[in-house]
Amino acid sequence: MSETTPNVPDRPALDGLDAKWADQWERTGVYRFEAPGERSAVFSIDTPPPTVSGSLHVGHVFSYTHTDVIARFQRMRGKRVFYPMGWDDNGLPTERRVQNYYGVRCDPSLPYDPDYQAPEPMVKKGERPVQDISRRNFIELCELLTAEDEKAFEETWRHLGLSVDWSLTYTTIGTYAQRVSQRAFLRLLGRGEAYQAEAPTLWDVGFRTAVAQAELEDREHAGAWHRVAFHGPEGPVYIETTRPELLPACVALIAHPDDERYQGLFGKTVTSPVFGVEVPVVAHRAAEMDRGAGIAMCCTFGDLTDVQWWRELKLPTRTIIGRDGRILADAPSGLDSEAGRKAYAELAGATVFTAKERVVNMLRESGDLDGEPKKTVRPVKFYEKGDKPLEIVSSRQWFIKSIEKQDVMLRRGDELQWHPSYMKARYDDWVRGLNGDWLVSRQRFFGVPFPVWYPLDENGEPDYSAPILPDESQLPIDPSSDAPAGYSEDQRGVAGGFTGDPDVMDTWATSSLTPQIVCGWEEKPELFAQTFPMDLRPQAHDIIRTWLFATVLRAQLENDSLPWYHAALSGWILDPDRKKMSKSKGNVVTPLGLLEQFSPDAVRYWAANGRPGTDTAFDQGQMKIGRRLATKLLNASKFALSFPEPAADASVTETLDKAMLASLDDVIRQATSALETFEYTTALERIERFFWFFCDDYLELIKQRAYAEDGGAATQSARLALRKALSSLQRLFAPFLPYCTEEAWSWWHDESVHLAEWPVASGADAGADVITLASTAISAIRKAKSDAKRSMRSPVEAVRIAGPAAQVETLTSIGADLRAAGNVEELEFAPGDEDLRIEVHLA
Repeated sequence: MSETTPNVPDRPALDGLDAKWADQWERTGVYRFEAPGERSAVFSIDTPPPTVSGSLHVGHVFSYTHTDVIARFQRMRGKRVFYPMGWDDNGLPTERRVQNYYGVRCDPSLPYDPDYQAPEPMVKKGERPVQDISRRNFIELCELLTAEDEKAFEETWRHLGLSVDWSLTYTTIGTYAQRVSQRAFLRLLGRGEAYQAEAPTLWDVGFRTAVAQAELEDREHAGAWHRVAFHGPEGPVYIETTRPELLPACVALIAHPDDERYQGLFGKTVTSPVFGVEVPVVAHRAAEMDRGAGIAMCCTFGDLTDVQWWRELKLPTRTIIGRDGRILADAPSGLDSEAGRKAYAELAGATVFTAKERVVNMLRESGDLDGEPKKTVRPVKFYEKGDKPLEIVSSRQWFIKSIEKQDVMLRRGDELQWHPSYMKARYDDWVRGLNGDWLVSRQRFFGVPFPVWYPLDENGEPDYSAPILPDESQLPIDPSSDAPAGYSEDQRGVAGGFTGDPDVMDTWATSSLTPQIVCGWEEKPELFAQTFPMDLRPQAHDIIRTWLFATVLRAQLENDSLPWYHAALSGWILDPDRKKMSKSKGNVVTPLGLLEQFSPDAVRYWAANGRPGTDTAFDQGQMKIGRRLATKLLNASKFALSFPEPAADASVTETLDKAMLASLDDVIRQATSALETFEYTTALERIERFFWFFCDDYLELIKQRAYAEDGGAATQSARLALRKALSSLQRLFAPFLPYCTEEAWSWWHDESVHLAEWPVASGADAGADVITLASTAISAIRKAKSDAKRSMRSPVEAVRIAGPAAQVETLTSIGADLRAAGNVEELEFAPGDEDLRIEVHLA
């Protein structure tokens, strides 16, 4: 870390530093990872791959800055930082963006058109008819648009100053990621930890795909309670339901075994109104006696409680809702009466909403609706990206076993270091609350295909019990376009031939393998040994239940270990109404304008003031403060470097200089400790507080001494202390404000500040109160001038300092600096027993 003769510009400025230094960093490979040969010398980061579906927003800048601060700190601590960037470019958000951007819709039944050209982007929704295209053409459009989005994302990240190694960039839909995902799936399947089953599945009728438990959210939804009469052996039995359209799907009435009102009905049957289906009345402890009538319909399927009752009571299935959210054409089994089938025919093909209206009218006409519906608002399950309530349909899906892993997952949670620690409770609650295995298949198009084919029998029906699997050496494969070994393409879809699995993996099923993908699992053993388990997973707290949980599960299944040692959780960015900023809510702010207006360093300063796990308000006022700080650092560096260099034999001899360096030692120790535990905000606060003392008080106090032409010991002490402090401060700020620190450091060093050694305490020794007393004294002199509306350079006739002997003695030791800084003609010290008092008499 050798110094050079300072070469300081006349007018340092923030503007343009990002372009200057981003290019320089890339050209010289400052952040390029070079494997050192041993795991202990590496700090590896499982960077969240942002979803490529439009543009980044300020929330991304917030959380990714936190990660970058830690990466830069570890690099300066001597670690080889493995810091890749990925793009999560598959899944529903990407498909929806492509559909809206180009005005297209995927129809898997259409043939591939090799000459297809991407249409012009849609300027206004509905400006032209939606165009149906083949699955392969649709995937090509997805790849085209995500490639453009990824360029824009990378440009923003470079602008912000992320110190990632861009040569390690990957995509979750890329060939390598597909190979890893498919290999992991085949191994799970081989060990019996992945399986396929026909089962009730949460279904989004808008996206027409299955949805996993982790992707649900409750939303308040308007509805109405309907009091409906079933026909019992001794008169009507009333139930209350918000879903009368499911009457033809009813398979039982359920009441609590302790409910005295229904003791005489248990074991008997009642008949459903309008549809005339005989259903049993059975007992189950999940029935709520104090809700509604205390007895409820069990329909296949209205909600997850229905699924529980159906499964535990071994009830029959009467499915009436299809994957498109409409009533199926064929009446379910058990609905055998002519009147019932006629009533059902009026519902066939209708939406759920329309079917509800028709059933209610039928109940009115039959006299089985008791009173009028009573409006209500209640929480209903939605897919987190959907806009319609979820249905439950029976479908064939792929699952990864997770219920049986609850105990080991809780143990892994205990082993993981959580930052902040209270976030662990969210993980534990999620694991304990699991109610089913992880559903990982999606009925979509732009995703990693399941590497599975099925033989077709003589009737052309797939034999799901005998799947055809590829060899790992063939991966990745797409069963919709690749034929399995031993078959030819002309056997696809014909009796005695084969068919490919039509589904793709849930995007979390791929992104849960990011540690394996970036570390080279099974393909780069030397890299894997030096980077896995990784050191850090940074992420938002709201996806603990999805990304964090799933990644821990996959590492347990594949590697019998944690995927990383630490998890650092960032909070949300809140808009002025204290609501989370998100694309779906339409309240996001894009970062490019902010980076141009305030500078990347200023925006990073705002981000670094958001504590781990804490939601933070979007605040341009903080960005203004950050810009002021970065500008001050440039100007203070210029000022400190304007003094002559200290002599080769210079040493720090003066009390104030020693005290300043001792205080700086404390800052270094505190900032280092905070950053080691991912408390970046605490570190920044402590560094910034000292910096403003350094600029506002220390520089003013010693500048006359440092300028002195005699070059005596006191002058050399000031010059040397200034250089030592400036070097440490530039390095302390470097992880937070990378551009202005690199610029200022370059004025007197050849190498990058980001490769410089993190500062260590110098061992300076001085009384802890020197700094506090010096600030108190100079502030009193300034205040007197300010109150009198005098220039800070105006002379002071006399200053009298009285107080405890120890304090007066300390101030006496820095009297020369106080006299020079305050332009004081006479400085009097009066030790005594009273509290410290400073009297200022202006000239």
